[in-house]
Amino acid sequence: MSDLSKEVVDLVWGRPSSGGVSASIFRRWAQGFVFCENEHTALEQFEGGPCAVLAPVQAFILKNILFNRDSSNWKQMTEEEQKNTLCSTLSEILESACSSPSTGLCLVTWAKGQSPQTSTHNNTQTQSQPQDIQVPESSQPPPEQQPTALAAEDLGFEQFHSALHKRSVMSVSSLREEVLSLYHTWRGCCGVLLFLYSVILTKGIENIKNEIQDTLEPLIDPVHGHGSQSLVNLLVTGHAVSNVWDGDRECSGMKLHGIHEQASVGFLTLMESLRYCKVGTFLKSPKFPIWILGSETHLSVFFAKEMSLVGPESPSEQARRVFQSFDPEDNGFIPDSLLEDVMKALDLVSEPEYVSLVKSKLDPENLGIILLGPFLLEFFPDQDSGIPDSFPVYHYNGLKQSNHNEKVEYVEGTALVLGFEDPMVRTDDTPVKRCLQTRWPYIELLWTTDRSPSLN
Repeated sequence: MSDLSKEVVDLVWGRPSSGGVSASIFRRWAQGFVFCENEHTALEQFEGGPCAVLAPVQAFILKNILFNRDSSNWKQMTEEEQKNTLCSTLSEILESACSSPSTGLCLVTWAKGQSPQTSTHNNTQTQSQPQDIQVPESSQPPPEQQPTALAAEDLGFEQFHSALHKRSVMSVSSLREEVLSLYHTWRGCCGVLLFLYSVILTKGIENIKNEIQDTLEPLIDPVHGHGSQSLVNLLVTGHAVSNVWDGDRECSGMKLHGIHEQASVGFLTLMESLRYCKVGTFLKSPKFPIWILGSETHLSVFFAKEMSLVGPESPSEQARRVFQSFDPEDNGFIPDSLLEDVMKALDLVSEPEYVSLVKSKLDPENLGIILLGPFLLEFFPDQDSGIPDSFPVYHYNGLKQSNHNEKVEYVEGTALVLGFEDPMVRTDDTPVKRCLQTRWPYIELLWTTDRSPSLN
């Protein structure tokens, strides 16, 4: 894959001024997809960085476990079920990233004789093997001989990129078979990176460059090792856009790309509670009640089984979304000159005389602005969201050190979603809660553990 290595490396890692990616950053990313020993459906993350891939994959795994099979015993999986679930999930994400099925999909694997396992035991053989030979399924090492998820101590950045092979797959059915046959590759050394590179080449390097807002920003920060928002969006939606709002926006004559359709799993971020960004409805209200939660440095997953959380958009929710599309700076109001446009977009009566009457009612002091709250109360009063008053919720954090007793475990709790702030039931003020309040402003959380789960 030497002819593609430079393009892929530049897109993923950028061009570090020091001349290369540090050994410590690469080592943090050189893990595979490994299920925890005590939580059979949870992936484990060994060091900071690869959560940008692991958290989206975990979110899709949970979607497939909770909503595509009997979920009464969703925490238990046999090794064979782990294999099938992981591989079907990876296939699903690859299919989502495929821009044109007619051009096929790509899988990036080890070239014959180039995996860390064979390199360790037979360096002479490794160096003599050509790098463009496909590895037959039968030549894959059995599980007990596979390199572990952290067996990259002797594998450097340059060596890794010289040992790769691109496999073309021309149909979705063939893709699923190929991904399944490579199960031990995904769970072994550098499995996360091999999958990431597979997604990138399936999507197409030029297609990704056309979607990323700043093509000079790498998908992985070569200094700190964190994945970019474009990388997370690519895995969640199939599009490597840099923003999380709905649709595209114009800024100083430049089009800024956002999310264009409802995602299967959602995304919420602590950065919105700090007013650094605004997540749109397509990510806040996904098809399934599973959300990736972003802190300043890490990604975790919050989920529930309650499908009413992501039911069809109510008229008031649609009105809020449309109103906010005319309020890109999230001020909570629009100029009164835009009221007619908002009403037209919502198919409300928009005759000039009626619009003028509404203006005088919503802006009695003639300030020239229309506030979101009074607008919703005027046209969509007393709408029931259909969400139950309380429901079970769960939180996943793949880092051992971020979990109680340093074991990766799902933290269970109960969520209370109120229609207003009630000081009598105020629970805590944690980063997890502040993150969730960007979706449910008056949510309260009661966890079964002594301490709240960590976003970091």
